Order: sequence, then structure tokens, then C-alpha cells
Amino acid sequence: MPSSDELERELSERLTEGQMQEEERDSRERRMIPPKYEVRIQTENDPIVEETLQYRKMAKELDGRYDDYLNKAKRPDPEGEE
Repeated sequence: MPSSDELERELSERLTEGQMQEEERDSRERRMIPPKYEVRIQTENDPIVEETLQYRKMAKELDGRYDDYLNKAKRPDPEGEE
């Protein structure tokens, strides 16, 4: 069974086979180039922390997978840990 990389390559080849007009090729090439700049917005509240705290108000988390993230974000869980 071919791997997913091989399947993606084969699909890409099938989709790009044949003659393309120059305009389509140019626009496709431009879309494939990664952006030069990345926009980041700094916020006061981390949405992941806020959502995690809301979920913890509704139910107890079984595995504590977000405990490290909350500690890194310096936002203690108001419900406390057991």
C-alpha cells in the first residue's frame, strides 16, 4: 500500500499534468510561496487559558494535560488541584 506522501505526490502530478496557461501557472506559483512575514497579536489574556478555566468550572479534568500550560502562562487554576 503506498504511503500518504506517495499518494499526495501522485495526486499532485495528476492535477498538474497537461498544459496550463501562463496566467494560471504564475498565480499558482505565487500561492505556493510561503508568506515572508507573519502577523502576531499580543493579548493580555490567553484564550487557551481562559477556555481551560471555563471548562474546569463545568467539569473535572481527568488527566491534567493543561496543568503545565497553565503554570507556564502563570495563571493558577482558581478551583485548585487535588
